[in-house]
Amino acid sequence: MAIPKSSVQELAIRAHEMGAGVLRGALQRLDEERGWAVGDIHLRDWLARYEGRELILITAVIGEEQEPAVKTCGTCGREYSGSECPYCREARERLRGRRA
Repeated sequence: MAIPKSSVQELAIRAHEMGAGVLRGALQRLDEERGWAVGDIHLRDWLARYEGRELILITAVIGEEQEPAVKTCGTCGREYSGSECPYCREARERLRGRRA
């Protein structure tokens, strides 16, 4: 599934700011012996720095901007797009006194 380019770039920027290793480029299979590369970086060599450590690897395909997926809120049952239900967010803010 392609993720909007702006979202992927924001994720990469935040990860880099937090000290995470970030690679960007086209994934290519070099050959059986050399394995894979992202851009000119051989993944075997890049991953070797993390040998023995626990990792979380996130891969995101950079795609064209697309319509956001419609989700159903588990709290109110309304459909919404984005990271959180705007109706429930507004209600939380109102109940916490942050909105009139």
